[in-house]
Amino acid sequence: MIKQWIKKKLAKNATTGEVRRAVNLSVGGTAAVSIIRKLVQAGYEAYLVGGAVRDLLLGVQPKDFDVVTNATPEQVKALFRRSRIVGRRFPIVHVPMGAETVEVSTFRSGQVRQNDAGRVVRDNAYGTMAQDAVRRDFTCNALYYDVIKGEMIDFHQGMVDIAARRLVMIGDVAERYCEDPVRILRAVRLSGKLGFEVAAETAAPIAAAVHLLAREPQSRLFDELLKILFCGYAEACLRQLAVLGVGDEVHPFLSVLQQGLEQDTVVAQALRGTDARVREGKTVSAGFVLAALLWARVRPLWQRNIGRGQSPAAAMGDAVLQIRGGFERDWGVPQRYSAVMREIWLMQPQFAHQRGGRPFRLLAQPRFRAAYDFLLIRAAAGEADAQTAEWWTRFQAANEAQRKQMTAAQPNTASGDAPAKKKRRRRRRKSATSANKALES
Repeated sequence: MIKQWIKKKLAKNATTGEVRRAVNLSVGGTAAVSIIRKLVQAGYEAYLVGGAVRDLLLGVQPKDFDVVTNATPEQVKALFRRSRIVGRRFPIVHVPMGAETVEVSTFRSGQVRQNDAGRVVRDNAYGTMAQDAVRRDFTCNALYYDVIKGEMIDFHQGMVDIAARRLVMIGDVAERYCEDPVRILRAVRLSGKLGFEVAAETAAPIAAAVHLLAREPQSRLFDELLKILFCGYAEACLRQLAVLGVGDEVHPFLSVLQQGLEQDTVVAQALRGTDARVREGKTVSAGFVLAALLWARVRPLWQRNIGRGQSPAAAMGDAVLQIRGGFERDWGVPQRYSAVMREIWLMQPQFAHQRGGRPFRLLAQPRFRAAYDFLLIRAAAGEADAQTAEWWTRFQAANEAQRKQMTAAQPNTASGDAPAKKKRRRRRRKSATSANKALES
């Protein structure tokens, strides 16, 4: 009876290792499903693939869906009028549909061009689904779901590994890390996010292959670190680095994250807050989070400049100028994020001004809310005056008359970190004529 059930549920191809299983995944009326139906109606094969399929099996709602097909990028583009082909190394098609943009890739054969170090530099030789499965990184990401038949196609026991919560690399592990060293960071992210144990044979070559990451562009490494940061389990991922033998020398941003995690700093506060918001399905501003995480590089410069006699605002301006080029050029931080970071940092000294019209002008700034939230994080970490943060909380909730009363009664502070000391009024020196007259009288 059991043997008959297994025979019925699993149809295995002895040549490719292909296993097909009837599975009912809740994919709903997503844009990806509409794209798949249109491709199939046009005579092509098309499936859901990768992380979305994995997450659905784990009971997690995917953020996006990827589609794979035997249609070439040019054929896909011809079918979807507003689509566009992107990428040279791995050409794919971005297909916009409603508010979504779905990535559609073509089955690849695995016949790649590599450089002298063994890294894949071109992978656009098209092939079959079985060949495509071989070139994917982990078994849990090599699952293909046929939304028309409600059938899962598995070439590398990915469903078994997902059930066992195990992360397993496909193929020769050392060679796969050499082909693309960023897979090391992907192993860190997936194991930390999913709570998977990295299989011994998958983990073993990592420590020896970490140095290969130094050859990757900083911008690409930064993109992968952002995925770790916004996966909802950044703390768990960062702790996984030590387990897998990945040091913080991989990228300076990683060093900042690791150091901040060890102490109850603004970095730790930001990491916990970001993890909580992502898991609750709330929106997260990348610029805001990066401003908090990189604050450890800005604040010492700000304080040093103040110590040299600069005003808090001028001191912050100089500090931001000093680090701006390094973040954008050397760290690979996109300008769209660094611009938000700068605005948030430059507004921090302004919270010290609580008299006259300046609080009203600050409140009207487009980036006020983000800068205020950042002030709250600094206050919670003991790096900003709690009374200043509390005053701004009340100021926002007050009506116009109450705000005017608050600004009339509140003394200014010297910096964003502590209340200012009251300035001593200098006694006016009497002129010689006045002194003589006083003596004469």
